[in-house]
Amino acid sequence: MKILLQGLLFLGLLSACGSSRPTTTGGSESRPGNASPIAYEQLDTLVVTPDGPGEDEKEAASLFDPVGYRSSETQKHDLLHTRLELAFDWEKEEVAGKATLRLKPFFYSASDLVLDAKGFIFHRVSLAGRQDTLAYTYDGNKLTISLDREYTREEEYVVFIDYTARPSASGGSAAITSDKGLFFINPRGEEPGKPRQIWTQGETEHNSRWFPTIDKPNERCTQEMLVMVDTSMVTLSNGLLVSSTLLPGGKRTDYWRQDIPHAPYLFMLAVGDFA
Repeated sequence: MKILLQGLLFLGLLSACGSSRPTTTGGSESRPGNASPIAYEQLDTLVVTPDGPGEDEKEAASLFDPVGYRSSETQKHDLLHTRLELAFDWEKEEVAGKATLRLKPFFYSASDLVLDAKGFIFHRVSLAGRQDTLAYTYDGNKLTISLDREYTREEEYVVFIDYTARPSASGGSAAITSDKGLFFINPRGEEPGKPRQIWTQGETEHNSRWFPTIDKPNERCTQEMLVMVDTSMVTLSNGLLVSSTLLPGGKRTDYWRQDIPHAPYLFMLAVGDFA
């Protein structure tokens, strides 16, 4: 009896399932015998439309706006090392500098070099250790040097530049908004109670106001800095203070060296009567 009841229940379930027919809106396909036809259903596409973007969404979208997008600077030369010899004319607020730059082409061979140097006077441009000078053009912001020959990316060369920089000739006085790069504070001692100082702020492309370089945030190089100051002054720069050498006339040269490559805008210098 138990087996008979189970069999009847199973047949009832099959009958209930077989009595249902799907709704056909897109046509059907007949099947042989008494089998039910196969139905095809055409479903509408679901479209979700959000509300208009809020202020936060608009601000986020602007970060990816192709019109406002700024790619990294194209690298034509790789600046490997910078050596600076610096002295200061406090009266004129000028930097007397000698820059020795070691470079090589970044990828393609090159026979000229373009450096950032804003508001400079150039006294000599040559290859290091060579007496003959190199031809160059200057537009007040970019120094374009014609090298002695074409160099491949496997070849390094060293350029020497003797110059005077005049960072105070640029506009502005606030550090972050100004493009001076190097600031003379009370240079002639005319303000009683205010210290005489020099300090720099190179972010992001302002250090080329006081030394020639490839002044781009995606550049990296090591550095040496020899700073001549009065013996009453203390200096601070990147890396380690390697030596201090006393000079005639109450002067001293501090030699700072940074062996870890970093961006040119991170070159820093501070000069003052510090404790």
